[in-house]
Amino acid sequence: MSLDRRAFLGGTAAMTGAAMLPSFASAAETIKLGSILDTSGIFDAYGKPMDMAMRLAVDEVNASGGLLGKQVEVSGYDTQSDMALYSQYAQQLTRQDRVDVVHGGILSASREAIRQTMRKTKTLYFYNVLYEGGVCDRNIFINGVTPAQQVEALVPYAMKKAGKKVYVLAADYNYGQITARWIQKFVADNGGETVGLDFFPLDVSDFGSTIAKIQTAAPDLVIAPLVGGAHLSFFRQWAAAGMKDRIPLASTTLGVGNEQLVLTPEEGNGIMVAYNYSQQLDTPANAAFKASWLAAFGDNSNIHETAVSTYQGVKTWAKAVEMAGSLDRDSIIDALETGISIEGPGGKVTVDPKTHHAVLDVHLMEFEDQRMKVIETLPQRQPIDTQSVCDLAASPNDNTQYEIQI
Repeated sequence: MSLDRRAFLGGTAAMTGAAMLPSFASAAETIKLGSILDTSGIFDAYGKPMDMAMRLAVDEVNASGGLLGKQVEVSGYDTQSDMALYSQYAQQLTRQDRVDVVHGGILSASREAIRQTMRKTKTLYFYNVLYEGGVCDRNIFINGVTPAQQVEALVPYAMKKAGKKVYVLAADYNYGQITARWIQKFVADNGGETVGLDFFPLDVSDFGSTIAKIQTAAPDLVIAPLVGGAHLSFFRQWAAAGMKDRIPLASTTLGVGNEQLVLTPEEGNGIMVAYNYSQQLDTPANAAFKASWLAAFGDNSNIHETAVSTYQGVKTWAKAVEMAGSLDRDSIIDALETGISIEGPGGKVTVDPKTHHAVLDVHLMEFEDQRMKVIETLPQRQPIDTQSVCDLAASPNDNTQYEIQI
């Protein structure tokens, strides 16, 4: 997930005082969880709530007695949205701080900067962000949705509401290109036709000519895996052109970082999405999570998809440590590979032993007054894209990010 967003959500997330500084303690006294996130800079709309969610999960684990009779301590580093710092801090966490696990990374590039260091030092690594799929590495566990998990659900829902002629607008990089291919596949699988496909660099913010092209193509539906603050302009310009009520919109990215709070209701209402989380989910687990967040931070407005994925990732790791009865990396991996589950704010989270990705509930939703209204829940969606290329049970030494052919 490569994102280019500045302060469009600035001020919605408050940092705990020590979030940007590492803390040190004897390994004999505590269990050490390492974190590397962009808690400042252009990606902080994602990194700050992720850091808050990670610390909330750790606080809850500690309040319930910790793990293996020890408290969990966070060693957290802020990369300041500087990609070079990911490698530096990964080395520091593993070689100097000697942490027991690392949760971190937002962009796919940051994940890859961390992943090889974690593998070489045999430090267990959790990546908790939606991404393009295909990573196959026994040392990593991934808790965000992959394109097939959400696109396979979103496309038929949107087509049933709107029609079979689909126009696709996508960000011009790995995530957008791969997701566009999945959209085309599932459009065809559901008897539809892709009548237009355009890609846009992340800095493009003028979509006037594109909107004119879409008007000429006259699709029934536009699906937009657009990414970043510049691309957010499309949704505003679409509404300003009077198109929102004429041709419905769906997106695989809008709302992941609470972008719906930036759009007015008139600009956002009715846009269709599919994710693992919405604050509107009416479940005991989500109610408890929001109450804990409110008590800790005083404001629930900054909870979003990647924050919840991070919270669920820490809780999954903690359950595996308890099950393993040890901090030994291989013992914890063995526990995770039994297919353990937790009940998180977004629903049931189950580890897929074959890929180390999460099997997740996916919720079909529509924006309504800057909220994500849940229309339908599809339980336990498999990461079928990565399952098509990755089998760690058969090839435990694999270390590849596959480009999935569709």
